[in-house]
Amino acid sequence: MLPISVCIIAKNEENHVEECCKRLSSLGWEIVLTDTGSTDRTVETARKYTDRIYHFDWCDDFSAAKNFCMEKASHDWILSIDCDEYLEEVNEKELLRCMEHHPDTAGRILIRSRFTLDGDTSYEQVRVSRFINRKYFQFAGAVHEQLVYRPHTRASVVPADLSPKGETLIPARVYDAPITILHVGYDISEEEMHKKCLRNITLLERELKEQGPDPYLYYQLGQSYRRCRDYEKALQYFDAGLAMDVDPALDYVQIMVESYGYTLLDLKQNQQALQLLGIYDTFAKRADFVFLMGLIYMNNGLFDAAIGEFQKSTTMKEFAIEGVNSYKAYYNIGVIYECSGHPVEAKEAYRRCGDYAPALARLQELKHL
Repeated sequence: MLPISVCIIAKNEENHVEECCKRLSSLGWEIVLTDTGSTDRTVETARKYTDRIYHFDWCDDFSAAKNFCMEKASHDWILSIDCDEYLEEVNEKELLRCMEHHPDTAGRILIRSRFTLDGDTSYEQVRVSRFINRKYFQFAGAVHEQLVYRPHTRASVVPADLSPKGETLIPARVYDAPITILHVGYDISEEEMHKKCLRNITLLERELKEQGPDPYLYYQLGQSYRRCRDYEKALQYFDAGLAMDVDPALDYVQIMVESYGYTLLDLKQNQQALQLLGIYDTFAKRADFVFLMGLIYMNNGLFDAAIGEFQKSTTMKEFAIEGVNSYKAYYNIGVIYECSGHPVEAKEAYRRCGDYAPALARLQELKHL
């Protein structure tokens, strides 16, 4: 059994805490849950899986709660997750090797977020630093908390993509930890998502007022407004973040650029979106950006260029949003061919989409052609 403590903060999570703890219990890792004021059966349910349950008076600061939870753990090695995050895969043998070779470095776990878009279930994945040795790291930031190096320890390493503003830090040293988590917190109703985003916006704007201009806070505000479908406000914050001196190698910067492009399309600023061509070589490292450029060309009527980008995206292995390097790309190719009067080519593209429902529907419409 690995000496790992899984630290979880919770408030009114009775719909998620059972599945979260159940999946962890088979590993034998310690589960430490910090409750911040539940009025439902969260604590009662968690007690079926752990007796390491503590109370923390909520102070509108996720980092404070997570740091408190880490302090209560028996082990230094910490996996930090939320109740709406369920363990999918872990390679314990490889994880032990990582612990031996990366004691003062942050492990980035793979988080797959499930959500419903236009009636279809979709997935988006991203790696986030969540597996660490608490001797070297703590959380900072009231919302969308980030891991930062603890300066009073002997280590001098911090993941630069998670650095708070104003600190002088050594460049990033992170590694990919062999842990995969399914996040279901975004798979909620439109009303619930709106409420969640408004809560985050309040905390983020307060933090921005206290800290001053910060590209990471601008990014998170842009994402929150985007989820609320307030695209004008989202664009303002993405513009502000990208106008600062940001490192294009950082994960959140890549996502911010892509979200900026989608926001321009949502606002029908199609020609403005073409300006992303100027940073193509910098950001076309994964299928998501290439797929986005295909959409931008498509919305500007540049169909040959769009097909070229969609085809290119299908050759790329790295992606965040499921389908951008497979069925979604082929579907858009099919749409272009169908709309331009090439049914044979359209059907071939749709067939490559597998069981993607929109493509199957188009094939049914085209079956006599």
